[in-house]
Amino acid sequence: MAQNRSSNQLVVPQATAALDQMKFEVAQELGIAIPQDGYYGNMATRDAGSIGGSITRRLVQIAEQSLAGQFK
Repeated sequence: MAQNRSSNQLVVPQATAALDQMKFEVAQELGIAIPQDGYYGNMATRDAGSIGGSITRRLVQIAEQSLAGQFK
């Protein structure tokens, strides 16, 4: 079985569900199938990178909008 050995730790652990939901939404928008068994070893690196990059862009956009709203 694959073990989660990621050194990344969420600052807000409750955000896990929201990030997972975003991952599925982004993958669907890009036309990339997410493995149902949770094993990403057979997924192309390019596809995984596309999903991660899109999530990062979306999170930065959300943060920028949030900050812009604070300073108006």
